[in-house]
This record gives sequence, structure tokens and C-alpha cells, in this order.
Amino acid sequence: VQLQACGGGLVQTGGSLRLSCAASGLSFSSYVMEWFRQAPGKEREFVAAISRSGGRTYYADSVKGRFTISRDNTENTVYLQMNSLKPEDTAVYYCAADGVAVTPTPGAIDYWGKGTQVTVSS
Repeated sequence: VQLQACGGGLVQTGGSLRLSCAASGLSFSSYVMEWFRQAPGKEREFVAAISRSGGRTYYADSVKGRFTISRDNTENTVYLQMNSLKPEDTAVYYCAADGVAVTPTPGAIDYWGKGTQVTVSS
């Protein structure tokens, strides 16, 4: 299984970025897809999740109203649109796949991708 995230970068406060994560080696539509992030010196934290069909989405309170998760099951790709970015959003962002259910717990995730760095300057 490979989850390849891209789209990170350096952006000013208030700016936008769109992360993508292309999946291979798994039955993509059978997995809940999620995004987590980890800032230096902090634990990995849940950001957003999307159900297998894409019909339900879930967000951490800290990003609700600013971030949007979506998926394209024909392209085996999950996205994270990030708007109104703040310096506290600076972190390495990871996409993840879970075969059971939406979970905010990193330890319960089945597969992780390599992260992509997002840096928001003030």
C-alpha cells in the first residue's frame, strides 16, 4: 500500500493550499480516508476524515469552516483544501487510510502516507 501526499508548501497567513493524496495497492473505496498533522514537538492530531462514499465528512474543531476534505474514488485520491491558513496550521500533514471506521486516534489507523510540509508564515 502506498499513500503519496503532495501539495504542501510555504504560504502567508490567510492563504490557501490544496493537498492531494494518491493511493495505490488497496481497494480505495473500501477505506475511510483521513488527514492528520504533526507540528514540531507535538503529538500527531486528527484534522479531517471522509467516509467511503464521500457522503460524510468530519473535522477537528480547529479547522472546521476553513478546511474541506473530499475524495475521488475513480482517481483513488483524497484532497484537503485549506483556506484562511494560520501560523498554527504549520505542520507535517499525513494522509491515512482506515478499513474499519472514522477514527481520530492515530494508533488505530491501518496505513499512513509520508507527510507533506505545510508552513504558514505570519
